[in-house]
Amino acid sequence: MKDLIDQIVNSACKEIKIINDSRSLEEFRVKFLGKKSELQNLLKKIGTLSKEEKPVIGQALNKAKKTIYELFNNLKNGLEISEQDSKLKSELFDLTLPGVKVPIGHKHIISKSIEEICDIFINLGFEVKIGPELETDFHNFEALNIPADHPAREDFDSFYSESGQLLRTHTSPVQIRAMLNEQPPIAMVCPGKCYRRDSIDATHYPMFHQVEGLLVDENITLGDLKGVLESFCHRMFGSHTELRFRPSFFPFTEPSAEVDISCVFCGGKGCNICKNSGWIEILGAGMVDPEVFKAVNYDSEKWTGFAFGMGVERVAMLKYDINDIRFFYENEIEFLKQF
Repeated sequence: MKDLIDQIVNSACKEIKIINDSRSLEEFRVKFLGKKSELQNLLKKIGTLSKEEKPVIGQALNKAKKTIYELFNNLKNGLEISEQDSKLKSELFDLTLPGVKVPIGHKHIISKSIEEICDIFINLGFEVKIGPELETDFHNFEALNIPADHPAREDFDSFYSESGQLLRTHTSPVQIRAMLNEQPPIAMVCPGKCYRRDSIDATHYPMFHQVEGLLVDENITLGDLKGVLESFCHRMFGSHTELRFRPSFFPFTEPSAEVDISCVFCGGKGCNICKNSGWIEILGAGMVDPEVFKAVNYDSEKWTGFAFGMGVERVAMLKYDINDIRFFYENEIEFLKQF
């Protein structure tokens, strides 16, 4: 039996030398020190030995077990240190290396354009006001001198809810709400989304953005309107920009005008974009119609005012030379990154 014990120890000494990972070491422990190991089986047979053999074999078994435990523990400690070193080396990084750049987004060109437009009017003394996108017929049409049978409604075909409300077709209802709640003087601009049932093409989209303005006070004239719009256009497109008014019609203003600026692409010399006229339409404007003042209980004998409205996409397209309104909504990153 003693020879068998020596053989087990010798076998353990040979196998321990080729172990290089924790999994193999655990298999070694089970084989030589586990409950079903050969040493454990020999320990169970001590009871069958004579009195003279028991202490000798018992001592030999304990010594063998101790030897194998030492082999096991020494290698275990060595492997743990080695694995920790490997882990630390794998987690080390060079602090002098440049950091990884995280892409940072920026405001959409529409948001930037709205802010730029509003900032100009804020500097001119106007206040920014906002209102709901779901509107009543009164605020969107009736109070703006567009009754149900008015032909102008054909230009404002919108989306209606089951309750009879509609998605606003312009931001003018914000002006009506302001006048119903406040007394003059009022100087305001109202930016926001608008909706019309337009077919999608290079210049039309069912949803778009507007900034409309209103100024009501005593003795306001068409000259005041032109001065404000000239100041806006000079700041938005450059001091060289010229302005002209063309007679037009809007139900809520009288007189009304389409406002043109000298072509931003050719400087007014004439090109394909301005159809060789040297002018490009930028917005609509006019003096507030007395019927609108009547709807909001303003005395049109005392108060006068002007209103104007512009499409934000239109302004951005002219300022940044964009030829298709659909670019604003297609979420093409390469396009949006330019602005």
